[in-house]
Amino acid sequence: MNEQILKLGEQAELRCRERFREIDRATEKNTERVLNAFRTARVSEACFAGTTGYGYDDLGRETLDRIFAELMGTETALVRIGFVNGTHALTAALFSLAVPGQHLLSATGLPYDTLQEALGIRGSAFGSLRAYGIGYDQVDLRPDGSADLDALAKAAAKPGTAAVILQRSRGYAERKALSVDEIGEIVKTVKLVNPEIAVMVDNCYGEFTDIREPGHVGADLMAGSLIKNPGGGLAPSGGYIAGRSDLVERAAMRLTTPGIGGECGASLGCNRLLFQGLFLAPHTTAQALKTAVFCAAMMEQIGIRSFPGVDDRRSDIIQTVCLGSEEKMRRFCKGIQKGAPVDSFVTPEPWAMPGYDDPVIMAAGSFIQGSSIELSADGPVRPPYDVFMQGGLTYESGKLGILMAVEELLAE
Repeated sequence: MNEQILKLGEQAELRCRERFREIDRATEKNTERVLNAFRTARVSEACFAGTTGYGYDDLGRETLDRIFAELMGTETALVRIGFVNGTHALTAALFSLAVPGQHLLSATGLPYDTLQEALGIRGSAFGSLRAYGIGYDQVDLRPDGSADLDALAKAAAKPGTAAVILQRSRGYAERKALSVDEIGEIVKTVKLVNPEIAVMVDNCYGEFTDIREPGHVGADLMAGSLIKNPGGGLAPSGGYIAGRSDLVERAAMRLTTPGIGGECGASLGCNRLLFQGLFLAPHTTAQALKTAVFCAAMMEQIGIRSFPGVDDRRSDIIQTVCLGSEEKMRRFCKGIQKGAPVDSFVTPEPWAMPGYDDPVIMAAGSFIQGSSIELSADGPVRPPYDVFMQGGLTYESGKLGILMAVEELLAE
């Protein structure tokens, strides 16, 4: 790596010092929360034994459910390796919210690409919520990225509105992530006009970026992926749903089958990794946050727009890098891939990724396939040609990956 890039890195790191200290303070509090939850649940070696077959009486699985519920501020939780990804967990949660003839209301505009097909607002309707007679409506965010509370109050009061759904993270959109406080305001607003309404949060990329979670401010349900923040880089697969007991049980029946719910589901020897990953999750999430802050500082150094800014409050681990062309997307992703511990020799190319209308380019040299808590960068190849960078198991490796991406961008 040339001296110019290293010098830029030193200057960027100086710019990040205060933000790093703030991240460390929050991480200490979150680590204390996790440790206390483990103690309360009396985690022991017996929790790490795996089950097979039906998976009845899985002590580790049941203990992990209780720990997640405590950390998420909810009544109960469903943590299962049977969820193939975050979208799977979110879809099971969505089916728990409404019955045919009712509709769901998005408080944050159009949901993330893969969830659009689950809702039935894009692609084939077969198997979607729309196919089961569950409708969809949305309220767009204001230009500044905040929720339109007045419009939400009117929409939530309409007959047949069963639940409000909101996406904490930015997804593939140029918007800010919602803070826990903002989520709390949405909850208060809609429940004031419709006390029976349920509020569900897509919590992907947001866990442990704050010292509270959506359940602490009144969200009825939330879901996310274990190969993002809460898996700590160790969970090999899976997802979670946390919330009101009745809603979580309905979601469990969608994952398995009515009458079985969450009683079955073998852990197949993965419990130790799920526990250890969760224990490490606050620290690992902090490494990803520091990597994102460093990325913002580096982009500031070379005159490329990105957000959040170095000094901005963060509610997810994603850094949006506004590159403006497919060629620059390719260069940035090539550099991130070169900084990966796995498949560093591969050059990322756009491809028709399942669940997306546009080709997606993705740099992801990870130990766990698709793990977004490991350093990665991806985005749909369409205007305005933004790349969404996230992850970094260690800040040091994340920093090196960003430096390599900048080197590629500045190459003649």
